[in-house]
Amino acid sequence: MPKMKTHKGAAARFHITGTGKILRMKGGSSHLRRNKAYRARSLYDSKVAVHDADVPRLLRLMPYGLP
Repeated sequence: MPKMKTHKGAAARFHITGTGKILRMKGGSSHLRRNKAYRARSLYDSKVAVHDADVPRLLRLMPYGLP
C-alpha cells in the first residue's frame, strides 16, 4: 500500500493541536485592515477552531496530522 499524500494547501492553512483540534485563521485579515478599529483588528490575531462538520474532510486531506 503506498503512502498517503498530505494536501499541502491544507497543511499551510490549518494547524492540528496535540489534543487533536484543528485550528484555522480568520478570513479578511489583511484587506482594508488600516481603517478597521484596533479592537476589530486584534480579533484576527488568534486562531479559531474549525467547525465540527469540516473536521472529517480536513483529516482526509492531512492523514498524518493527528498524533
